[in-house]
Amino acid sequence: MSTQIDSFVQANLDAYIVKTARLCAQPSVSAKGEGTHACAERVVEILTQHGFRVQKFATPGNPIIVGRVEGHSARTLLFYNHYDVQPAEPLELWTTPPFEPTIRDGALYARGAKDDKGEFIARLLAVEAVRAAHDGKLPCGVTFVVEGEEEIGSPHIAEFVREHTDLLQSNGAIWEEGGIDPDGRPEIGLGRRGVLSVELLVETMTRDAHSGGAHNLPNAAWRLLWALATLKGQDEHIRIPGFYDHVRPPSAIDLKLLEAKPHYEEWTRKTFGVKEFVRGLTGHALNRAVFEPTCNIQGITAGYQGAGNKTVIPARASAKLDFRLVPDQSPDDIFAKLREHLDKQGFSDITIEWHGAMWPSKVSADDPFVELTARTGAEVYGLASVRNPMGGGSSPVYAFAKPLNIPVVTCGVGYANNRTHAPDEHVRLQDFQNAARHIARILDGFASL
Repeated sequence: MSTQIDSFVQANLDAYIVKTARLCAQPSVSAKGEGTHACAERVVEILTQHGFRVQKFATPGNPIIVGRVEGHSARTLLFYNHYDVQPAEPLELWTTPPFEPTIRDGALYARGAKDDKGEFIARLLAVEAVRAAHDGKLPCGVTFVVEGEEEIGSPHIAEFVREHTDLLQSNGAIWEEGGIDPDGRPEIGLGRRGVLSVELLVETMTRDAHSGGAHNLPNAAWRLLWALATLKGQDEHIRIPGFYDHVRPPSAIDLKLLEAKPHYEEWTRKTFGVKEFVRGLTGHALNRAVFEPTCNIQGITAGYQGAGNKTVIPARASAKLDFRLVPDQSPDDIFAKLREHLDKQGFSDITIEWHGAMWPSKVSADDPFVELTARTGAEVYGLASVRNPMGGGSSPVYAFAKPLNIPVVTCGVGYANNRTHAPDEHVRLQDFQNAARHIARILDGFASL
């Protein structure tokens, strides 16, 4: 069966790269509302062409597309993808225009080529390969959920899943992205941290003032900095009372996997120009740190930051923050504790705006679905799969895993330098092919779990 699958993928690879390029040529920047509805229509068309019964659901934002097809067994595998992409700016840093897909050096370059249009089309190639190997019938049902707001925090997907649990009933899900590690080993993601994104705002006067009055007039920038300094110490410990109350430590299996997982210390140093990691961590301690929650300042805005000098006292200041949360922390709980902390520290004048949240989610490393994904990955790539118990980023995995009570894993077309979210985003054709081969094997064996 694997030989038939691989032959089909090889014979149809070029056609599916063309499909990916056509989809990437349609802009779909959710942050700007650019082309998203037109792209949703293309997704409907593509799924229909592949024999799926397709429904398009309106939301207060962009449509959510659901495509379903039955298989021989009662089991169903769900694929989550998204058709929206990040803004392409800065445009001058692209070698070729972001929405004019170009193949060079064995890769397809375009915004969305990897995240997430390439992933979506590679999965459809996998579905067709399994169909061909089974005389046109899938061994299990397949459901695609393709949304258009992942790049802006998926504000409507959780409510959608809660309202359509009957429609989305399944036995496992493959998440939007994945791929191979820097050594070429398939990396199987088993969880994502949650996130709470907020903005702190303070206004000390109704307008900026001459800095000659700084002996009397309050400076909003200093006010904000003093508040921020209460959140975390130089030891990286977060000082919000109760912040760590619900932190679930990694299990014995998690620790074993983290110890077996390469830490890529030197690769990370070189890639990011890091002189010293947080708290001086080195080696496998870098892997274990993903199970610790964080408080991160995204950016601070205040006063004059243009060329030259402008002697003003800022009347307003703001800072954007995100808290990465681990099982079993809740964004709602952390938001309330942040508000209480600032009030008790004398900063009740600082406004906190909620900008979005996702809850942490994690599947057990010894789940049979994880075993199938790891085993088939090793078969395709010729190297043992790396099981990553927790990723540092966040994604709406929780929206599916909990209400549907299903295991969720990641695997896909990525590698260490796809330049995702950056200029010259691309997917290598070999990675696209291998991802399709891997996912086809998972789909082929899923009915037997």
